[in-house]
Amino acid sequence: MATVSETYIENRQRVQPTDTNNYTSAHGGNVVKWMDEVGAMSAMRHAGETCVTARINGLDFERPVPQGDTCVIEAYAYEAGQTSVRIRLRAFRENPRTGECERTTDSYFVFVAVDSEGTPTPVPDLEIGSERCERLRSEALSNDPER
Repeated sequence: MATVSETYIENRQRVQPTDTNNYTSAHGGNVVKWMDEVGAMSAMRHAGETCVTARINGLDFERPVPQGDTCVIEAYAYEAGQTSVRIRLRAFRENPRTGECERTTDSYFVFVAVDSEGTPTPVPDLEIGSERCERLRSEALSNDPER
């Protein structure tokens, strides 16, 4: 049984010319793909099983990630169902030279744990653990568009 903090994953992707749209910022589809990949890793860390995307709730693009900047993806589990894991995902643009960072995208994904035959399989309860875990979980629950 994992705690919220144990499911926390942060990953970085440098935005290359092949990742951009006509406005030289990260193509939204690429940002969603990066979020989906990191979200799945977070869900699998909790479930201990392969996890597949079941739903994306409230994907809000607030600002672009310019070419040359780094797209930082942050993910963590904040709730578990019988076979599902809810993951809070946020993306940030980070200037690789200065470290300046600002949020660009906010979303909530639901992943389902599956066995080797693709059948949904049970996941353990999510442990809250520390004060940090409680803060992360409360923030996600209060902002989840499905709540």
